[in-house]
Amino acid sequence: MSVSLSSVPSSEDIFESHNLIGRYIHRTPVLTSVLLDEIAGCNLHFKCENFQKVGAFKMRGATNAVARLSENDLKHGVATHSSGNHAAALALAARTFGTKAYIVMPSNAPKVKKNAVAGYGAEIIECEPTLAARESTLEAVVQRTKATFIHPFDNYSVIAGQATAAKELIEDIPNLDYIIAPVGGGGLLSGTSLSAHYFSPKTKVIAAEPEGANDAFKSFYEGKLLPSINPKTIADGLLTSLSPKTFAIIQERVSAIYTVNDEETKAAMRLVWERMKIIIEPSSAVAFAVVLKNKEVFATTNVGIIISGGNVDFDEFKFN
Repeated sequence: MSVSLSSVPSSEDIFESHNLIGRYIHRTPVLTSVLLDEIAGCNLHFKCENFQKVGAFKMRGATNAVARLSENDLKHGVATHSSGNHAAALALAARTFGTKAYIVMPSNAPKVKKNAVAGYGAEIIECEPTLAARESTLEAVVQRTKATFIHPFDNYSVIAGQATAAKELIEDIPNLDYIIAPVGGGGLLSGTSLSAHYFSPKTKVIAAEPEGANDAFKSFYEGKLLPSINPKTIADGLLTSLSPKTFAIIQERVSAIYTVNDEETKAAMRLVWERMKIIIEPSSAVAFAVVLKNKEVFATTNVGIIISGGNVDFDEFKFN
C-alpha cells in the first residue's frame, strides 16, 4: 500500500492517485449542449460527476485516502463527519477495501444521503447540526474504535483524489480557457486548481459559491481564513468552510471567486434538468449559475464546469 500524502500534491502524486483509484471509480463523461452554449454565450463542457459512483466527485478523494492506508489501519476502519456525499463515498470505499466505516452525520442531513450511507453498510452516528458537535462526536468515535479519521477535505490524499476529475476533463477537452468548480470545504476546488496548474497552465480556475455561505469569497479577498457563521443556502453541499490546507492552495492557484444567490442557482439547475435531461444537485448548479450571471467574463471562451454531484432529496426540494 502507498502512504498518505503529507504535503501539497505534486503532478506525480495526482498521476499516481489516478492510477491507484482508476479501477474503483468511473471516468465520467463530458457533456455539451448547443442550446446552453447559446444561452450562456460561450462553449460549455460539463464534467459530469453526477454520474460518478455515489453520485458525486467525493468518491475519488475517499477512495484515494482509503487505498493508501496500511493493512493495520484498515483493520480498525475509517471514520469521518459529513453531511452527505463524503459520507457515502467513504462508506463505499471502506466496503470496497473490506473495512468498517463510522460516519458522524448531523441530524438535519438530507434523507437521501443518510439512506445511501446506510446502504453501503456504514455505521451512522447522529449529532447536532453544528461543527463543534460533529467534531466532538467524531473524536469519541475514533477513541472508541481506533478508526482512522479521513477528513472530507483537509487531507492531501483526498485533495489529490479530487484533482483527478479536472485531470480527466483537461485530457478530454484541451485548451480550456476556464474551469469552474463549486467551493464548500475546498477539496474539489483546490484539487482542480492543482490539476490546471500542472496539466493546463493557461487555464484559469474560477470558484463558484453561494451568497449565503460565502466564507471562501471573504477569505480569498481578505487574505485570511474566515469561517462561515450560520451559513444558509439551498446548496447543502457547500455549507462547510475552507480548511487551512485547502485555503493555502486556493490562495495560490485560483484566479477568482464569484457568488450567486439561491434563485440564480435554482434557475441554472432547472435549465440543466430541462435542456440536458440530467439531474444535478444545487451545489453543482452554482457553477453554471456563475456563468449565466457573468456572461461578459466568459463570452466566446471555452469553459469547463465540474458538475460535482446529482444527489437531490426530492421530498424536500422545491423549485418555487
